[in-house]
Amino acid sequence: MSVQLLRRQFTVEEYHRMAEAGILTEDERVELIDGMIVQMLPISPRHAACVKRLIRLFSQWLGNNSIVSVHNPVELSDQSEPQPDIALLQPRSDFYEAGHPQPKDIFLIVEVADTTVESDRQLKIPLYAGSGIFEIWLVNINEQLIEIYRQPTAAGYQNIQECRRGQSLSPQAFPEISLTVDQVLG
Repeated sequence: MSVQLLRRQFTVEEYHRMAEAGILTEDERVELIDGMIVQMLPISPRHAACVKRLIRLFSQWLGNNSIVSVHNPVELSDQSEPQPDIALLQPRSDFYEAGHPQPKDIFLIVEVADTTVESDRQLKIPLYAGSGIFEIWLVNINEQLIEIYRQPTAAGYQNIQECRRGQSLSPQAFPEISLTVDQVLG
């Protein structure tokens, strides 16, 4: 006999009210993915170092052309508010104080993964594609490569490439910038 459990999906508004009521605290590492509150895994030193390298590279090369947002929410829909490792955002004078960035505000999302590669591929990347995010980089620390996802559709990304050590890549929104995989991975 098969038992099917009913799941309660939450909206972004309900998710925020839980935080305001103290049900979810600032110290909890959670994000809202397709209406489900998902616990985020601890960040390893390799993961943290990679994110720090990317912050430095993007900040140096983009200057005021983009806001480099780190581990901050992006509101993709009424039921999804993930916290990507890095999001390159359209510059705004209020730095998104009036509300979290939405898909139209995002140039690039970068997810760095050592323990979360499969869940990022199966949950987050399809979510980003369905939201119309133009470009995603999945930095796969274990395999020492960067997966580039472009041309989003409701069915997923139509263009997927891998860049390995010794190769270069550029954000689609900033083709004049060239990073090497070695710079990103260290």
